[in-house]
Amino acid sequence: VHDIPRVASFYETYFGYEITTLEDGNLVHLTSRVGGCHISILKASKGHKLGQSQVKLVFEVSDVQAFKISSAEKGLQFGVTHKGENYAFANARDPARNLIQISNRQI
Repeated sequence: VHDIPRVASFYETYFGYEITTLEDGNLVHLTSRVGGCHISILKASKGHKLGQSQVKLVFEVSDVQAFKISSAEKGLQFGVTHKGENYAFANARDPARNLIQISNRQI
């Protein structure tokens, strides 16, 4: 990403991650406060265009609608809630234009 502090703050604010390691401004490690996977954010090269990566991060939540409401109160708007067989999901983008999704689908 081009703006590491902004993207790290996004995951801290909306998904409960905390910064555990900051290495010389080019790499940040985020740890989930509730368990699960960790995220490493790397500094993009100067030639990297915003939204160029083909990445989608999917976060499992127990209640998609409740998470959308909570996120909206903090400033993050998710799109339409889509419903599948026994699950629901909604999409948004992080500040680096990476696709993110919340889903209550059990993996």
